[in-house]
Amino acid sequence: MSKRLRPIYYDTETTGVRNDKDRVIELAAYDPVENRTFCRFINPGVPIPPEATAIHKITNGMVADAPPFKEVAEAFLAFCPPESVLIAHNNDAFDKLFLEQEFKRSGLEFPNFRFIDTLKWARKYRGDLPRHTLQSLREVYGFPANQAHRALDDVIVLHQVFSAMIDDLPIETILDLLARPQVLSRMPFGKHQGKLLAEVPKDYVSWLASSGAFDKSENQELKENFEKLGLLL
Repeated sequence: MSKRLRPIYYDTETTGVRNDKDRVIELAAYDPVENRTFCRFINPGVPIPPEATAIHKITNGMVADAPPFKEVAEAFLAFCPPESVLIAHNNDAFDKLFLEQEFKRSGLEFPNFRFIDTLKWARKYRGDLPRHTLQSLREVYGFPANQAHRALDDVIVLHQVFSAMIDDLPIETILDLLARPQVLSRMPFGKHQGKLLAEVPKDYVSWLASSGAFDKSENQELKENFEKLGLLL
């Protein structure tokens, strides 16, 4: 009998937003089954830009004596059981991509874990909310403020928020629901949120197009549906 999937919440802090050139400087995780935490600084081998430090408050001095990613990755893999499902907010567009690049740079094989992107879950099943950032969701569910943009603090808040969003759904069901195609019939965001797509003004759809909203991967289905309705040429 195969072991039950193990949720592991995780987060990264980085030197910037481009996974092809920026580096991970902090990696944190939480295992809710055994109530264990993991948090390590990483020496990226490059300076941390001031604009990045302004967000997460991690300085060059704080990582100067930290180990390289390869050493931290080995400790992280020891922390995560083989049946782990790694859960992060904006995982698919950020954290997982950074991990993949860092494993590649370090000459390590990327682990065969499964992943859950809680941002995608929130957008898919909480379309009633105007925003889906982690801090916005924290406020909606009434959890106290944390030290935002520090990895372990964000991981703990994510566990609280996602647990509230999914109630008692098992991990296997969540993975299945996320894999199902979403039938998009109502406007998922903006001032016309909740309206049937056919009722959204054409000039607003044109404005979305000109603003680059349809260039985002998560809005491709919305773009296609507007095209089918004749609201976007």
